[in-house]
Amino acid sequence: MSDTQSPARGGLTDQQFKRLSTFIETEIGIRMPDTKRIMLESRLHKRLRTLKMDSFEDYLQHVFSDDQRESELVHMIDAVTTNKTDFFREADHFDFMLQQALPRGHSQYGWGAGKRTPLRAWSAACSSGEEIYTLAMVLEEFRAQHSGFEYIILGTDLSSAMLDRARSAIYPEERIEPVPESYRRKYLLRSKDRSKKTVRVKAELRNRVRLHRLNLMADDFGIQSKFEIIFCRNVIIYFDRPNQSKLLHHLYQYLVPGGYLILGHSETLAGLELPLLSVAPTVYQKPL
Repeated sequence: MSDTQSPARGGLTDQQFKRLSTFIETEIGIRMPDTKRIMLESRLHKRLRTLKMDSFEDYLQHVFSDDQRESELVHMIDAVTTNKTDFFREADHFDFMLQQALPRGHSQYGWGAGKRTPLRAWSAACSSGEEIYTLAMVLEEFRAQHSGFEYIILGTDLSSAMLDRARSAIYPEERIEPVPESYRRKYLLRSKDRSKKTVRVKAELRNRVRLHRLNLMADDFGIQSKFEIIFCRNVIIYFDRPNQSKLLHHLYQYLVPGGYLILGHSETLAGLELPLLSVAPTVYQKPL
């Protein structure tokens, strides 16, 4: 048996891994060094079982074929991307929004001043939706205290499977532990079937969310709006420096003057030469 035809149980050959890792990094920007080889093998094994394939070579022929490339790419991305998220993850960002960004933006710049000019927030890598609905809860709290305030949230992600979960807005009860009790009562509904032990985000919040699939490495996002708030947390840590710069400069173009870009706590703009002001830990503002 040749090196390129080793059975799936034997792992990826050097040639197969190089072809896949180069493709993943080129298409979606995620670095795939040799240290991630075992992870890639493990996750693709599951996909091979689903497709009833015997070898990684069969899979490569499948994913790179003209008629299967586009449809299988979605499944491969779902297999290799990391989708770690929680409600109120890095909660100080939401405190900053509620206590500083939203009051200042609303009073000084008229953010969210009516249905014709709603505040627009974007979760650029929304995964299964916890970040989106945390945003929605915070914005709804602010709306309840400010007559006429309106908002819309865009959620985008590379993974179709994650977007489907976000659309359902149904979560196991243990996932909502970080949600304050007062928010749970107002914005979450427990399943009538108590054996399921799930909750669903209420329709009043779901109706303010728009969800779309988006590759953040695309040259054209196809988005016409600009945003007062953009969350792009725990994303650029997976990219090399050139792709970090490409993405963040792209996101910068979507910020309104005075708008905020929020990164994850392990991320920084240092050395990327973006004209943004640091106003709180990993919170950056576009100058007016």
